[in-house]
Amino acid sequence: MLAGSRPSFNSGPPSQSMQQQPQALHPIYPNQFQSPTLPPNFSANQQQSPILPPNFSSSQHYQAPMSSNHQIQSHTQHHTNNQQLSSSQFPSQSLNYTGPQQSLQGQFSTQQPNLTGMPQPSVGPFSLEPTTHSLTSTGNQQLYQSQASIMPTEMTISYPQQPLPPHYSNQPNFSTAPTKSGSQLNGPNAYSGHPPPSGSNTYPAQSLSSGSSIYSGQQPPSGLNTYPGQPPSSGPTQQTYQSQRIDPDMVPNVVQVLEQSQEKIQEPFITNAPGSIPPLAATDFVCQDQGSCNPRYIRSTTYTIPYATDMIKQSQIPIALAISPLANLRSDEFEPPVTNFGEIGPIRCHRCKAYMCSFMQFIDGGKRFICCFCEAATDVPPEYFNHLDHSGRRMDWYQRPELCLGSYEVLATKQYCKDEKWPEPPAFIFMIDVSYNSVRSGLVEYICHILKNELLNYLPKDKDAETSNVRVGFVTFDKQIHFYNIKNTLGQPQMMIVSDLEDIFVPLLDGFLGSPLESRAVINSLLDQIPQSFANTQETETILAPVIQSGIQAFREANCSGKIYVFSTTLPIAVAPGKLSNRDDKKLLGTDKEKTLLAPANNIFTKLGEECAQQGCAVDLFVFPNNYIDLATISEVCRVSGGQTYKFNYFSIENDGERLLDDLKRNFQRATAFDALMRVRTSTGIRPIDFLGNFYMTNTTEMIFGTIDSDKSVCVELKHDDKLPVESNTYVQAALLYTSISGQRRLRILTLALTVTSSYTSLYPACDLDTIMNYITKVAVRSISVSTPKSIRDSIITQSANMLACYRKNCAQSTTAGQLILPETLKLLPVYVTSLIKCDGLTGTQTVTTDDRTLQMHRLMSMNIKGTFAYLYPRVFALHNLEEDKIPPPMIRCSYDRFSETGAYVIENGLVMYIWLGSQLSPTFVQSLFGIQTSSHIQAEKCRIVDLDNPISRNVRGLLNLMRNERNSYMKSFVIQQRDSIEPFFKNYLIEDKGFTGGASYVDFLYHLHREIRNILQ
Repeated sequence: MLAGSRPSFNSGPPSQSMQQQPQALHPIYPNQFQSPTLPPNFSANQQQSPILPPNFSSSQHYQAPMSSNHQIQSHTQHHTNNQQLSSSQFPSQSLNYTGPQQSLQGQFSTQQPNLTGMPQPSVGPFSLEPTTHSLTSTGNQQLYQSQASIMPTEMTISYPQQPLPPHYSNQPNFSTAPTKSGSQLNGPNAYSGHPPPSGSNTYPAQSLSSGSSIYSGQQPPSGLNTYPGQPPSSGPTQQTYQSQRIDPDMVPNVVQVLEQSQEKIQEPFITNAPGSIPPLAATDFVCQDQGSCNPRYIRSTTYTIPYATDMIKQSQIPIALAISPLANLRSDEFEPPVTNFGEIGPIRCHRCKAYMCSFMQFIDGGKRFICCFCEAATDVPPEYFNHLDHSGRRMDWYQRPELCLGSYEVLATKQYCKDEKWPEPPAFIFMIDVSYNSVRSGLVEYICHILKNELLNYLPKDKDAETSNVRVGFVTFDKQIHFYNIKNTLGQPQMMIVSDLEDIFVPLLDGFLGSPLESRAVINSLLDQIPQSFANTQETETILAPVIQSGIQAFREANCSGKIYVFSTTLPIAVAPGKLSNRDDKKLLGTDKEKTLLAPANNIFTKLGEECAQQGCAVDLFVFPNNYIDLATISEVCRVSGGQTYKFNYFSIENDGERLLDDLKRNFQRATAFDALMRVRTSTGIRPIDFLGNFYMTNTTEMIFGTIDSDKSVCVELKHDDKLPVESNTYVQAALLYTSISGQRRLRILTLALTVTSSYTSLYPACDLDTIMNYITKVAVRSISVSTPKSIRDSIITQSANMLACYRKNCAQSTTAGQLILPETLKLLPVYVTSLIKCDGLTGTQTVTTDDRTLQMHRLMSMNIKGTFAYLYPRVFALHNLEEDKIPPPMIRCSYDRFSETGAYVIENGLVMYIWLGSQLSPTFVQSLFGIQTSSHIQAEKCRIVDLDNPISRNVRGLLNLMRNERNSYMKSFVIQQRDSIEPFFKNYLIEDKGFTGGASYVDFLYHLHREIRNILQ
């Protein structure tokens, strides 16, 4: 076990109390918290340039002569060859390699060949023959060749074939082997008082003299010669050899791809053509809805659907949709307009029940329409009839949103309401833990304070409404439940206690839910009295399930939907339904038995979640634990009902008060639908078969949400029932039936048109990698409950290798075997997979607590595409050179090599934020930002950026606020100093480097992936 608990994405570095707990060091990382020391001859400002060959001019762009198998080609592409060579087939090559053993110091200048200057041809939806570019090295010259090609744009990097040592197993092995004695680096990140080798974890300005010849007579470190995450074998002595390493600057990187994609966006993205490929999800673009819906609502893994199942099996590209029905739009984009069809209700196909959309075709002079989904003809109601123009369009085409837009809303009729009764406006119920821990930490007093002075003023309302219609109710609990009457006719609030927890009921029929406007005086009095009433409590045990049950019962009696906000501090161990015990066992994390810890202890909270969803309410759970609280069990109620879990470890107002207030404000203000039901319809020949996200299902087609908000997303996998007509279009439509915050029953209709192909050369250019990774991530997280961590990682790698092998086989046959071919649309697949297979949510290690692991899993299952992108590739910005007119500044790659010890940087993944300070950072910067004289006074968790009147403070605060607003999350921040004992936790987010607890670097994984591809092709 590690020296301290690994900070979660929600809690950051372990607190002092956690660090001081005496625990045995992990046998594989015996000195992990010792600050690495620099070599004796290392100077802080030392920068060693690679050794240049004789007669080399500084202005000369040098390229060493290369053999025919040592060439870097770019069909806009890249990469590596590390073919598996069996020792029985090639004994002499494997054991006694005598090939070229050159260091890149003698081959490349400090100016590495740069692909960024190469033309990057765009692959539009109608471009079948894009121009490809190759960079061929011949002698000392670089020749850029432009070739006509029928294959999609791609990237290639080839490198000299190197034999592999005998221990390079044929099956991926992510387990951790015992370390070997000696001076070699033991494991991916062994902090044994020596600096790590150059590459993934060097300090800024550290000598890179080892360059790419990292195997110079020493036992090879884990990475190139082993599978990702596997430390050196403890078997027989291995043959030493030298290998030429890929230059990280020559492989595709996220920052460069985003910058190039952003530069191409010169005008709005228009959705009028089926199969139009939208810009990358992380870019800033404007969408004009002219037929298909905004890609912020629905994105597809590919915008050209394979015509048959065989193509999907061969390519392994999932056919799935990522749907965020309430996604936030830009301020200069139009929200779906609301239309009203009156008593006739929404216009639908009589056969498949699809709703009217812009792709329906009117016939018989406008008396009937042909459904684009099932091709059935439906009569047009007389009230909806209109004549057609000379082109066959209705005369009112541009006056009706359902005819010209891909997204619109329609007011529902009573037949879309429960019991055919109009719904009441939603209500919020606040349930506050008043046990000893909650009172002692100041939580009770703080919650009452912010409810009274802040939050009740932030209750959500419709866009055009002057005031909010939301009613509120209050409950406190420990071993009993206390209800409060806040009727506006009362002078003081009244408390009613329920102690019978077996058959829960709400003792108030009138007065429990009240309007904050009408009952404000009584509510204020109640919020003042609660902290005083329980100030001297000695009750340490709490309940939870009966509390939530009472909230559901209150909504049922009030015949309304809403939200239950539960604030809880401890594991519910009091004798009552839903009683839990401490079953935590960290030793099981990362093993085949971890699924028992990550599964609910019972189904009580799952059943409560189902009740919530059917009643039209959801639970948002705020937990403030000092110990294990069994989130795997209690957060089931949030997962099933469509709610969310928030976790604040070792809560203190000083450290966490601001974040709690901000999270509650954002929760109130984001667009939210209540009592929602969503169904996805598709054209004949394909149908939805699998649904991923946080919701409840009672049949095979409809997803039920107690609530769903703008931050939530679901994935829907599609399956072929039959072959689709080639060169035709296919359509998908998501319909969300919900109650708005004002109590209106509405339908939101989202329609997307896709094309169909029988050619792989059309399939791959139409892929959307952002959506593919969102889907793969959710499938992997769901698999945790039924599979092992190793098999999940192997499955992800195998699927990725098959996707690229199919492209190589069908679209790039003419390339040589020593090249790794990546299609333009999937060239970032390896870096995302590198991050995914070693992320905290998927890879169980004892550095992440069971509760934090569960929390990440639930977040990932409901995460939208932009959230998944940020999680898999965190954003890094430099803070020391911010300019007011350039915020945000350019992104920096997620690698420690990109950091300077004279600089300051911020990294965030949508869940947590770290500020890293270099060891040689100017004291002036520290004082301007934190208001302290020296960085030695900085505490990781308690340090705050002070609101000072200077450019540095203003620019940094402006950037951090911008990042938090884009993520719609406060993201607790931690200040990390270079070579701190907790710096390794920060490094774990630098996903291009080797992981702190195992896992390959990006470059090392490329070798492994290429070898997998070659094994498939052979």
